[in-house]
Amino acid sequence: MKNKFRIFLVICIVVLVLTGVLIFADNQPQTDRQEISNVNEARDPKEEIHPVSIPAIMQKEFDGRDFILGQILDDNSFYTRYYITYKSGELTISGIMNVPKGEAPVGGFPLLILNHGHIDTAVYTNGRGLRREQDYFARQGYVVVHPDYRNHADSSKDERDELAVRLSYAEDVINAVYAVKSSGLDFVNTDNVGMLGHSMGGGVTLLALVVAPGLVDAAILYAPVTGNLQDSYERWIERRPESAEQIANLYGSPDDSPDFWKNVNAENFFERITAPIRIFHGTTDESVPLEWSEETRDLLNALGKQVELTIYPGAPHEFGSDWSDFMNSSEEFFAESLK
Repeated sequence: MKNKFRIFLVICIVVLVLTGVLIFADNQPQTDRQEISNVNEARDPKEEIHPVSIPAIMQKEFDGRDFILGQILDDNSFYTRYYITYKSGELTISGIMNVPKGEAPVGGFPLLILNHGHIDTAVYTNGRGLRREQDYFARQGYVVVHPDYRNHADSSKDERDELAVRLSYAEDVINAVYAVKSSGLDFVNTDNVGMLGHSMGGGVTLLALVVAPGLVDAAILYAPVTGNLQDSYERWIERRPESAEQIANLYGSPDDSPDFWKNVNAENFFERITAPIRIFHGTTDESVPLEWSEETRDLLNALGKQVELTIYPGAPHEFGSDWSDFMNSSEEFFAESLK
């Protein structure tokens, strides 16, 4: 009889302990459970940032460095033209620097980064592209840096696919600014930095503005491509079946992979832009439609950004007779922000 009673007591104690555990668990705050759920959701691989995307570039720590002022390429009465190299990540980027003659203003000459448009890498040579603009701004008292980009001239090779490489041109121009900043060159005022991009270089400039807001104090887009890479894909890449097939196989087409394409389109990140922007475009541009610049202006206006579009009636891609007015207007714009 005593044994049966002892067994009964043990069973009661076990039941009471289990009941207490269950009651304690039910009374735990719901936030703890939600936090665990959120952690699991955060680890969902579908939410990871694609390595080929603007958000992925935003996460990088830019360390442009090892700026080398090399051999003199030209020496005239207005400026000295140098061959340059610097580091962009693990790559070496070549380019040129035009340094004005005469005494620098207090703090140094303001810095302009000039981003060239598409030129076949098979024929591209050091400093090629925007040669007139390089000359003009140096004569107006700006230190001009024209990066060649990776895979161009003497720059290191990036063997990835075309889309990944083109996004990374923005890294090269951002690192150009940091490399000059860390160079210790006392004739450059790196607190006053402008950027100008022509055609594809306009797209590179837009990417740089959204990836590194605040790095550039003023920007000019010269007959620029759109901030929507899908438009460029449809206009140019689809005409080259091999490139289109490679990109579609890697990332999917814009119709098949909308999330991927959303994250390579600069216009989806325009809210990050802080610099005032001037856009210049001609109505008879045979390479880049005027509508792209109008769309960029409208999107920036809707976000309350400082932007102005100047349209040249009858002007082609490089402006022709309107080029002088374009340059005068550009220098006035840069002077307001940088001098």
